[in-house]
Amino acid sequence: MTAGLLLQYIVVALAVLLSAWVVLKKQAPDAARRLRIAVALPLMREGRPTWMRALGKRIAPAPIAANTCGGCDSCGPPRR
Repeated sequence: MTAGLLLQYIVVALAVLLSAWVVLKKQAPDAARRLRIAVALPLMREGRPTWMRALGKRIAPAPIAANTCGGCDSCGPPRR
């Protein structure tokens, strides 16, 4: 296998993975979030090198606020 053919296979594989990730995020955002958490948690454990912990923090999704009520706006003061 020549170097050019290997490079072509790598580029095609990266394009397919990127496309699959975009579709997953669009069609199943909860599954994508769980996958990101599953990948990030082992990288962020104590005792890991600094670069690995930084990569885990970068992969991890933003935390969801636990005190949100769902957006119905019925828990605040009444509107006039």
